[in-house]
Amino acid sequence: MRRYALQRGLTAVPVLLGVSVLVFSFIHLIPGDPAVTMLGERATPEKVAEVRVRLGLDRPLWEQYVRYVGRVVRGDLGVSIVRGDPVLTDLLRRFPATVELATAAIVVAVGLGIPVGVASAVWRNSVVDSLARLLALTGVSMPIFWLGVMLAWFFGVTLRVLPTGFRLDTGTAFVPWTNFVIVDAALQGNWPLLVDALRHLILPALALATIPLAIVARMTRASMLEVLSREFIRTAEAKGLPQGAVILHHALRNALLPVVTVIGLQIGQLLAGAILTETIFSWPGIGLWVYESIEARDYAIVQGTSLFIAVIVVVVNLMTDLLYAVVDPRIRYD
Repeated sequence: MRRYALQRGLTAVPVLLGVSVLVFSFIHLIPGDPAVTMLGERATPEKVAEVRVRLGLDRPLWEQYVRYVGRVVRGDLGVSIVRGDPVLTDLLRRFPATVELATAAIVVAVGLGIPVGVASAVWRNSVVDSLARLLALTGVSMPIFWLGVMLAWFFGVTLRVLPTGFRLDTGTAFVPWTNFVIVDAALQGNWPLLVDALRHLILPALALATIPLAIVARMTRASMLEVLSREFIRTAEAKGLPQGAVILHHALRNALLPVVTVIGLQIGQLLAGAILTETIFSWPGIGLWVYESIEARDYAIVQGTSLFIAVIVVVVNLMTDLLYAVVDPRIRYD
C-alpha cells in the first residue's frame, strides 16, 4: 500500500508541473495589464513601467515562470497584485468555507443518490424507477446558476424562510478558531450561531449537490443492476435470505466500487471551488475569490489557487484509489 501510494505521489509531480505551465500561460492571455489595474486608468506611463518592473512583469515569460515555480517550491504562492496580501494566507482563510459547502453538498448527494439508485435498480421498470431516472436526468441537465437563482427566489424571497447569501447574518458577533463556522460554533457551544450557519448553508448546498446527486444515483443504479444479475445473488435468494440482507450485504457492497470512483471525482470537483454557486449565494469561498480575481486580473491569486486546486484533486484521486481496498477486499496494492 505504501509503495503504491509513493508511486502515485511521484506521478503527480509531472501533472502538477503541466498544470502550472498551462495556468501560467493562459493567465497571461487575459486582456489587460495588472499594473494598470493596480494604478488605475489615469496612471502615467512612468508609474506603470515602475510597477511592472517591481512585479517582474517586464521580464520574459519563461523567466517569470521559472521564478514563479521557484517560489512555489518554497511554499510561496506570491502576493495579490491588487490587495497586496499573501495569496497562501488568504487561500487558507477562505478554503474552509469551500470545504463546508462541498462537504454539505456531497453528504446530500451520497445520502440521497445511493438510496435512490438502489431503489431504482431493485424496482426496475416500475414507477419508482421512472421517477428516479427522471430525477437523475433533470439533475444532470439543470443549469446550476438557474437552479440557484430559483432556490433563492422561492425560499428566500417568496417564502422568506431561508437566507440567500453569505455564511452568517450581517453583524453576527463571532470569533473564529478554525474558520470552519459550523465546527467553531459547536466547539464554542454557540448553538444560535450553529443554527444560523446551517440555515445559510442549506440553499447553496442543495444547488451544488444537484449534479453529483444525479450522477451518483445513475451510477448506483447501473452498478446494482449488473450485480443483481449475477449468480451469487440468486444463490443468496435461493438460501432464503431476507431481501434486505441480499440487497444491502451482498449486492450493494459489490456494487460500490464504481460508485466510490464517481464520488471521489465529485469530491475533487466540489473542493476545486464551485464558482457559480458561490457567486450566486455570495459564499466567501475560493470559487467566489477566483471569480473576483479574474475580473481584477490578479494573476497571483488565479495562479496560486489553480495550483492549490490541482493538488487537492490529485490527493482526492489518490485517496479514492486507496479506498478501493477497503470497499473490495479482493483488491491489494502489493
